[in-house]
Amino acid sequence: MNWFRVKLYKPTLILLATVLLATVYFSQNRLNKDRATMGLTRLTPLENAPPVLAFTTVALGGFRGLIANMLWIRATDLQDENKYFEMVQLADWITKLQPHFVTVWVHQAWNMAYNISVKFSDPHDRWLWVQRGIELLRDQGIKYNPQEPLLYRELAWFFQHKMGADLDDAHGTYKQAWKDEMQQVVPTGLANYDELLNPQTGDAKERVRLLREKYKMEPQQMKKVDDQYGPLDWRMPETQAIYWAMLGLDRARKEDLIVLRRVIYQSLQLAFQRGRFIENKAEGLLEYSPNLDIIPNASRAYEEMMEQDAEMRDHIKTGHRNFLKTAVYFLYTHNRLADSAKWFRYLKEKYPGAVPPGQTLDDYAVEQVMVDVGETSHIKVQSALEGFLINSFYNLAIGEDELAVGYNNLALKVWQRFQMKTEQSKDRVGLPPFEKIRQEVKERVLDPKNEILSPILIKQLMTSLGIAPSTNAPVAPP
Repeated sequence: MNWFRVKLYKPTLILLATVLLATVYFSQNRLNKDRATMGLTRLTPLENAPPVLAFTTVALGGFRGLIANMLWIRATDLQDENKYFEMVQLADWITKLQPHFVTVWVHQAWNMAYNISVKFSDPHDRWLWVQRGIELLRDQGIKYNPQEPLLYRELAWFFQHKMGADLDDAHGTYKQAWKDEMQQVVPTGLANYDELLNPQTGDAKERVRLLREKYKMEPQQMKKVDDQYGPLDWRMPETQAIYWAMLGLDRARKEDLIVLRRVIYQSLQLAFQRGRFIENKAEGLLEYSPNLDIIPNASRAYEEMMEQDAEMRDHIKTGHRNFLKTAVYFLYTHNRLADSAKWFRYLKEKYPGAVPPGQTLDDYAVEQVMVDVGETSHIKVQSALEGFLINSFYNLAIGEDELAVGYNNLALKVWQRFQMKTEQSKDRVGLPPFEKIRQEVKERVLDPKNEILSPILIKQLMTSLGIAPSTNAPVAPP
């Protein structure tokens, strides 16, 4: 009997071990699938990772987490001590140990773009760090975590806030640098999708390659953004913000939807207000003007967001009403009177209390000015008139003819409105004749001593006005 037990002992242990190993195998597979479904771990190896990153993620095994935790504690201490440069190296090590640790990518990029950049006084040095923060999220963080909406949200925020807003003294440098980069792939800012989606020439193929490899952007997704919200200028930071926020929406969980939608409609509002470049080539200046062509899509986007976001519906409705009021005024000042009238009618239908009953479009546009300057002050009104006329002459000099006519017409309407008010009241002082005001402003603008316009722009304005230059006229520098 003992001999029998001895003979069966080892086979029994082997069989038992086999059964247990098989059970563990199937249980582990099931557990791995559940963890992957719930997003608790990453089981797939990194693709196209650098050798150092691939080695550390495999060779260190489970110790990666312990080492990363120690480094993260030290990085947090450095953050509290404002030692951002030292933290960059630690954060880099942490991302190599745990490339799916999303928070580290966000913190590292934020420190570069916001904390380290402001340590430099030279705007071009600042731009290098802002650019590095953007590239870290776009080129690495999203590459290893393509389904994480937080990374898309942060990247969109960098474009909207750090580059697009004017809170940083160097924001003009950021905008100019980004415009110069994007002009290599979208020369006019407005994308030619027939060319980008089906490139035939060597130049078109090279631009598509740059879009995909350097800027990690897909022409098909760009077209989707433009179809829904455009036409947008791809050289503008707000357009980039919308692009990345839309990609985040495709991957968003319920709690991420509100934030990403806000990024989109806030960026859309900025793109409407100043989403078109005006290039003053004579003086080498870069200025901005409203992008009036996106008004239909922008209005529709507001209405869609009201339906999708019940919690913020009232806030979005207020934003939509204010957007429509501004759109009517901007269209009017740009001399697009038919479009202005169309949206004025829509504003009154959609939001009956937005304008007083019976108010005409002319009255509405003038009212916006009179509220700002104060109806009772002829000094303020005349100052506003002169400002509109100076803007009119300036835009005429740089070739923005529609805007020039719009400013002139608005000045005339304001003058007429104020004169009508003064005729009805003995206590109000009237204004000089409109043509006299306009002539005085024109003479002031054309006089180089006043330095309102540069000599080059004065010459261009004289050409537009049909004025022959005199022998004493300023000569433009070569």
